Amino acid sequence: MLLHGQIGRDRAVMFDLADNDKLKFTATSEDSRVLDALAHAQRHQAAHGEYITAFNEEGKEVGLSFATQNWRTAAVDKTRTGQFVRKHFEAMVFTALAEELRTGDVAVVGSEEYADWSEQLLAWEVVQETLGSYLVEVGLAEPGESAEFDATFFRRQLEDKLRGAAAAADAGYPENDGLVIDPETGIPSLKAFRADGQRPSAKRLEQETKARMPERSLMGIVASTAYWVEWWRRFGPPSGNEPTDPLGRYVIVTFVKGSNMGPYKAARHIPGVSGHELSYVANKHFSIVLLNEAVADLVNAHARLDISQAWGDGTAVAADGTHMDTYLDNLLSETSVRYGKPGGIAYHHVSDTYIALFTHFIPCGVWEAVYIIEGLLKNTSEVQPTTVHADTQGQSFPVFALAHLLGFDLMPRIRNWKELTFYRPSKHSEYVHIDALFGEPGKNVIDFDLIESQFRHLMREAVSVREGAISSSTLLKRLRSGSRKNATYAAFREVGRVIRTVQLLRYLSNAPLRRRVTAATNKVESFNRFSQWIGFGNRGVIADNDPIEQEKAMKFNALLTNAVIFHNALDIAEIVRQLLEEGWEIDPEDLAHISPYLTEHINRFGEYSTHELGIRPDAYDPKLDVDFTPLREQDLTAAGLGQAA
Repeated sequence: MLLHGQIGRDRAVMFDLADNDKLKFTATSEDSRVLDALAHAQRHQAAHGEYITAFNEEGKEVGLSFATQNWRTAAVDKTRTGQFVRKHFEAMVFTALAEELRTGDVAVVGSEEYADWSEQLLAWEVVQETLGSYLVEVGLAEPGESAEFDATFFRRQLEDKLRGAAAAADAGYPENDGLVIDPETGIPSLKAFRADGQRPSAKRLEQETKARMPERSLMGIVASTAYWVEWWRRFGPPSGNEPTDPLGRYVIVTFVKGSNMGPYKAARHIPGVSGHELSYVANKHFSIVLLNEAVADLVNAHARLDISQAWGDGTAVAADGTHMDTYLDNLLSETSVRYGKPGGIAYHHVSDTYIALFTHFIPCGVWEAVYIIEGLLKNTSEVQPTTVHADTQGQSFPVFALAHLLGFDLMPRIRNWKELTFYRPSKHSEYVHIDALFGEPGKNVIDFDLIESQFRHLMREAVSVREGAISSSTLLKRLRSGSRKNATYAAFREVGRVIRTVQLLRYLSNAPLRRRVTAATNKVESFNRFSQWIGFGNRGVIADNDPIEQEKAMKFNALLTNAVIFHNALDIAEIVRQLLEEGWEIDPEDLAHISPYLTEHINRFGEYSTHELGIRPDAYDPKLDVDFTPLREQDLTAAGLGQAA
């Protein structure tokens, strides 16, 4: 009886939400079958019997082709021709409506989350005006090719890319000692890479560097970088009335919020400030936009240091998330399938030079892959990478497609080959050595006709994202679904199949590339640990329930972490100068092994003295008399970057 009552209340809630006076639904395609069925259910909402008619007001049978066979079997009683089983029909309709809302095939008028995303796209006429320059900018066309770049050109370009990658992998297979393809299953296996180990000279340099790192306090590090880089000038109240000693106040707030101490707890350890004051300044003087700008200031300053060349050239970035605890009674907290516990995810884009370019805070229930590209586009620093590495979250076809269309080379780390499918350029494509990768002959073939037919839509979406008309995360959320009637999704899927197959073939064929991907993903994993070490307060638990404040908490932590990385880099460079003066020969390959994620010399605890806020440090020297050219001329991973993180 109680269960029956609960079902009745749930039914009433569903119909109440679907009332046109509260939520107005609209189909985003010409397919309105689900909404037609919803309207039929609403017309018979007051029915008390077990059955309702299967015909609409015009005497036509209500179509159920949108539903699965199991749902249709449940909704239609074969012994009662022309009638639906009411409760099964209603459950089927609301289930289908929820799926249509998730896929974007049904929109809610006036909603932000469930708006008709296609209305945010630029018109094709607008896209055409900038398409030529856009194609050159993202590397899809050479300056002389943009005029002839059309659907046919794009198709041929993708075909050539896939055929070339497959032919190269096939030709190189006999010499590829690290790869074995099972002829029966087609599953590839790669020989585990064994690092040569750290050279004695590199180990000696690392030990000497760590021994000489000067003792620092977190407060002093933040203060020094504030004087040098002046990132603190980004902040201020909307009114423009600065507090007394803004540098000091903003340094303290950055230290407090970045370490996750909390303003009132921190005030007990920092003389001269109150918890109310710290909380007020953090809320009113710091915003997400301003924090992003301050982070970019440190990224730019770090990129101008010669020492950063030991670790990379800024052309590659790795993206990955790490779980962050929130309070269990936080209504915004969800349980992560990936991490197996509630909370949120700090999602970082970490440069090959170790510094974080951009940070998101996302709920556990959100698919991380949609933020791979978003962080690249929102990065406003001078460091603009073109290659992005990711973990297994970066395996989606639409993500590969959008990355390609935006000019990014997405190369994720591959862990499980059993679930990956390789796609042939055509039914007749066969290969001598690697054919088993592609499954049965004639199967798993790219639909290039579909790609060609959807050329305008693909370009329209890509340019709209690049111009900021729609966010990449919004687009990818809608393209994740795989809606069978969404031709745009199907086109992105096919382009993604091409690009992912090309990247998988590259990954299998190129051992140095695999080591570079591993090194990059190791760096971002090391950054996650380093940033959590710095965010030691409150046992790492994010106390805020407001999603904006949660996002700000991650930005504060990224700002503080980047300040420490920058300061550590300067200290390492100064130690190298000392060693050079003492007659040491510094090999850049050895220097590449020294990570700026050093912590032994940093004091996190105790009484936090503010005397360092008034000490203006001497100007730093960005130059270093070490020739890093050899690192750029050879494969970076061969220079030991696999060990650097």
